[in-house]
Parts: sequence; C-alpha cells; structure tokens
Amino acid sequence: MRPLSFPWTPFVYIAAILVAVGLDRLFPLELLDGWYLTFLAFGSLFLVMSVWLGFSGFRKLYKSGTAMLSSGTATRLVTSGPYRFTRNPVYLAYTLGTSGAGMVTGNAWLIAAAIVTAGITHAWIIRREEKHLLARFGFEFENYCRRTRAWI
Repeated sequence: MRPLSFPWTPFVYIAAILVAVGLDRLFPLELLDGWYLTFLAFGSLFLVMSVWLGFSGFRKLYKSGTAMLSSGTATRLVTSGPYRFTRNPVYLAYTLGTSGAGMVTGNAWLIAAAIVTAGITHAWIIRREEKHLLARFGFEFENYCRRTRAWI
C-alpha cells in the first residue's frame, strides 16, 4: 500500500516556480522597495531554514530506513529530528525555499506560488499520506498528530 503512485511534490513545486518566473517576466509585481532589506533578510533566513529542514528531514527518513518519497510504503513512523516540530518538514522546506527565493529576488509571484502550492500539497498529497500512515500505524500515528502540527 502506497499513498501515491508517483512522488508528485517536488514536481508540483518545480511547476509552480516555473509558472511564477514566467508570470514575473510577463506581469512583474514589485515588492515594496522600502522593504528590500527586510525581504532580503527574511528571504535569506527562509532559504537557510529550507536547506536545514529538507536535509535533516530526508536524513532522518534515510537513517530510519523508511520510505523517503511519497510514492513509497512507510515502514516506520518517524517522530524525532525535525519531525518533532512538524509532520511535514520536507514540504515545509519546499515552501520556505520557494517563498524565500521570492523575497530574495523580489519576485512576488514566487511568494504567491509558495502559498498556493502549500495548499495544493496539503489537500492532495498530505491527506493521502496521512491516510496511509493511519492505516499503517493506527493509534501511534493518531497520538503523533495530536502533539505535532502538520506544518508549523
């Protein structure tokens, strides 16, 4: 039993980034010029957090010996490392990275794409993964959900 037949999430974010870059070329939206340093600082912070979350999330899954992609069958419920704070650190990393890139480059479409793609990811991918984890781990997964947020 697998939650998805294909690991869609990276492709969904890549498609959103490509659309946002295209929209920025056709219809540029300027971020507030007076806030450039603030956007640069927060965007840089988001990018650093994104790299750390993504790396540590994948590393924890690998070390636990369970599926690293949403198309794989989970063999263990991982609740330590970044999974102590969020049930979806890798997806949060994708979202932070996309919005951080938007802030650093001044591309407001990337920030909008991050928000929209996070919603799509939650509705389409995370819900399927959580059904899979509930079927595999039952009460243990329910307890994990009670104490750990899906995003932040």
